[in-house]
Amino acid sequence: MRHSGLVYRGGHALTLLQGSAELFPALLQAMAQARHSIWLETYIFDFQGSAQAVAEALVQAAERGVQVRLVVDGVGTGQPPAPWPQRWDAAGVQWRVFSPLGPLGLLIPSRWRRLHRKLCVVDGERLFCGGINILDDRHDPLHGALSEPRFDLAVGLTGPVVLEAAHTMAQLWRRVEAGRAVRARQWPQALQGWLRQGPAELGAATGTDVKAGAKGLRAALALRDNLRHRSHIERAYLRAIGTARREVLIANAYFLPGRRLRRALVLAARRGVRVQLLLQGRYESFMQFHATRPVYRQLLAAGVEIHEYAPSFLHAKVAVVDGLWSTVGSSNLDPLSLLLAREANVMVRDRSFARQLRQALLEAMHHAGRQVVLADLAQRPWQQRLRDRVAFGLMRLALWLTGHRY
Repeated sequence: MRHSGLVYRGGHALTLLQGSAELFPALLQAMAQARHSIWLETYIFDFQGSAQAVAEALVQAAERGVQVRLVVDGVGTGQPPAPWPQRWDAAGVQWRVFSPLGPLGLLIPSRWRRLHRKLCVVDGERLFCGGINILDDRHDPLHGALSEPRFDLAVGLTGPVVLEAAHTMAQLWRRVEAGRAVRARQWPQALQGWLRQGPAELGAATGTDVKAGAKGLRAALALRDNLRHRSHIERAYLRAIGTARREVLIANAYFLPGRRLRRALVLAARRGVRVQLLLQGRYESFMQFHATRPVYRQLLAAGVEIHEYAPSFLHAKVAVVDGLWSTVGSSNLDPLSLLLAREANVMVRDRSFARQLRQALLEAMHHAGRQVVLADLAQRPWQQRLRDRVAFGLMRLALWLTGHRY
């Protein structure tokens, strides 16, 4: 079945995983049982707390002959700390840094296009996808130890979507390899990097293709990149919100929707759909905190309910619509995710899974969220409102520099 350009196939089994406390044990078990390959992509690979166990699991898998490929982002992770590069190299872990910044760093707008997706495929048979980095729930790279765990979600699944994820990870790998060769001026190797690893090698490296079946959940993999998949995730959201009849429930860490998404949310609320948003309530950075506030007024005035997650950092990027359609992934509803970054979301059409995800979101909203009221928004100190406008203007200027309208 096709929706918004996505093909939903049956034959999937999904497990909802909350935080690294649930993801890492599942990930470690899958890695320990891996027979052929472990391919992992992440924005942040941290080495504090429980995240260190994942780094160790990659070493152990590579030492027993499993093909281990790791790609981390050049901004989110950069160069891993010693002794991990040496240990990975000695064990045979193939690890790469996506888009290293170079001397000018982020001053070059093209380098704002980051690898933000979080994907792991084991033996071509099991996929982990969501918003959770290789990062302990109670540790933040910028803010240190957290008194309460970060709120984030992922899924572990089997089924036809797994091979789609493996295919896109293989494509990225050879592009990264070609990029390394170009920077080293190794032109023959760069050409080989684009040409090698065809379908036969992909199949050999990732195990057996999983055929779509009549039973199991219907799911699709939605990607966002700067080539063929520029707007698949945004279109999936727009269709789900635009056809909603009863409820739209969204949890999103960095929320700055463009005109089309804002209009979809406003129209849904005006036609009687209950629209509830769970957003970031803690100050993480100037742009993240202040640039989102100018859109609150329009949404609240239309009847959209906004709750801010208070105990710790909210990092989830999930949604449930009408108790049927749901998504779990890495994509925020902001211009960095929807216009620039590489993202990956699993879209699901199943009432049982939607019910489980909805329950997790409502529990977080009602027990750990604080509702934003339009009157309180208007009474904020003028200094805060000025910062909001400055941040919003800077965001629009940054988009103009990249040639995008939002």
